[in-house]
Amino acid sequence: MSRSAPARAGARRISASAATADDDIAQLARGGRTSFFGFLIRLAARLPFLFIAGRWYGAEALGRFAYATIVVEFAAQLATLGLKRGLAQQLSTTERPAVCDVWDALLVGAVGATVMAALLIAVPEMLFPNSPINGMDRLLPLTVFGWVGSDIALAALAYKGNIAATVKARALAEPWTISIAAFALAFYSTRDGLIIAYVLSTVAALIASIVPLVRSYGIARGWRPEPVRLIALARANLPLAGADAVEWGSRRIDIAVLGLFLSPTYVGIYYVAQQVASLPAKLKTSFEPVLGPAIARGIAAKDYSGVAKQVRQVGFWILAAQAGIAIALGIPGRAVMGLVGDKFTGGTAMLAFLLAAEVTAATAVVSEAALIYVARHRNMIISLAMLALEAALSAVLIVAMRRAGWPLAWQATGPAVALTLSLGFASIAKSRLLAKTLRARVSGWRFDLLWAAAAGIAVGIPVRLFLPPLAELIIGIPLIMGAFGAVLWTKGFGPEDRVLFRMNKDEVSEMQLPVPGTAPDSPS
Repeated sequence: MSRSAPARAGARRISASAATADDDIAQLARGGRTSFFGFLIRLAARLPFLFIAGRWYGAEALGRFAYATIVVEFAAQLATLGLKRGLAQQLSTTERPAVCDVWDALLVGAVGATVMAALLIAVPEMLFPNSPINGMDRLLPLTVFGWVGSDIALAALAYKGNIAATVKARALAEPWTISIAAFALAFYSTRDGLIIAYVLSTVAALIASIVPLVRSYGIARGWRPEPVRLIALARANLPLAGADAVEWGSRRIDIAVLGLFLSPTYVGIYYVAQQVASLPAKLKTSFEPVLGPAIARGIAAKDYSGVAKQVRQVGFWILAAQAGIAIALGIPGRAVMGLVGDKFTGGTAMLAFLLAAEVTAATAVVSEAALIYVARHRNMIISLAMLALEAALSAVLIVAMRRAGWPLAWQATGPAVALTLSLGFASIAKSRLLAKTLRARVSGWRFDLLWAAAAGIAVGIPVRLFLPPLAELIIGIPLIMGAFGAVLWTKGFGPEDRVLFRMNKDEVSEMQLPVPGTAPDSPS
């Protein structure tokens, strides 16, 4: 009996751990579904913006806009100081009222935003290196405050399971505001219209983030800034800040390098291809608000096998979705780019490589969601190596093609090729590091994805060869996605995979993911 009691206790612990992991998978699926609807809404809003920007403003104005906004958003990433992901860990370990930690984080972000905005206002050439600076251009860096405040507010809401706020801010307020404003302002100024529309969308996203934050956490009554605590919070999150900046920068440094070698026109074409390719990439970020807190709880409980299971499951979901969307958008790529304007069809090869890059990046991003908690410094080293590799390869490929006399459109494809290769390196390195740390398999790759891809390509080839451009989009894309999804559903999906598609009635009405032990919208 003395031997069987410990054995029974151990069995109960294993069973409890497995049940917790299963519950987390179900919660991840629920949160992912909520954010996936946001992805579809964002898709519906972003495509009109690209159409308006390409048709009304042209490739050159769009390229100028793209370069300026990526610098501003990079500054915002740095100013956030890693709190977009680090806040969940802070809230899970704090002994103070949660609202006080949230306001501490907002204050830290405001200080960082002040530094970055002041730098960009003082040196506006960082935003507009290849074009003249107009009167209002100097005020564009003030949008850093909007992005920082919005990111931190949404991170705090995500910790409480309020994913609907992210959907409303990022998939409704922001993209629809910029689309509508860009259309209206085109009649005012095709020089400044895109920039003004961007400022308005930032304000809309900030309002849509702060209002639910106050409703959920309440007012921080009695809160006083604690300088020592704030400095410690900023220092603790520096590795996360670096990881966030590097991960975000890996999707923008290609445009930065391109802008140094080629005219704003090619930057504009590349930007459109990148925006289309990054739409399926939003699927990765759809899971971030729920995956981060789930991993943080698992790490705190030392349930490494459960964390590995979550990473594998979400990794497969993301990889499958992105592969299907990449094939569906890549095969009729010329028709997709042609929607924005005839001049943009020269970016078809860019689009193909950028779509491939996003599929390649899926494993790295999901692995990093756990590495920031268990091996943040080594994760940072890998990220920096990837960024350096991408920047160097981009420049080398452009210069090599230029010396070989290749056309400018081909030279502009160089950064997309470099991005694909560097993200492949990061995915291999980060997944291996995480597997070694957790002592469990973490890759979401399954060979069934090859069968699904083959089905999508088999349907896509005749679509590309025999249908006119508009029919490729209206008929071809659904056919390709249908073939890919049908094979994956029947051959590759198991019971746990299908959890992603089971929606309860309360999910339809609430569209919210509660975290155990918290009330979704009650003041702390």
